[in-house]
Amino acid sequence: MQVCPTCGSGNLVKNGSIHNKKPKSMCKDSGRQLTKNRKKEEISEEKKNIVDRLLLEKISLSGISRVLWISESWLQDYVNDKYAQASQTL
Repeated sequence: MQVCPTCGSGNLVKNGSIHNKKPKSMCKDSGRQLTKNRKKEEISEEKKNIVDRLLLEKISLSGISRVLWISESWLQDYVNDKYAQASQTL
């Protein structure tokens, strides 16, 4: 049985489907929508190193995400984290 990752409730109802016809559910308690068997891939260290090198070449984020098959939102978060960790002194 599937449970809501937000509140842990099993009070789920069918709620249509996503773009690839995969059914989605909605938690009646928290209102969160979710799909079954979500595949979340971890970005490898090798791919992160490639991203770092491409960023140094001033390639656009959308170009990097297209070439490496990673989401633009993940890439933007990654760049923001890198910027926050970098020294701000010249």
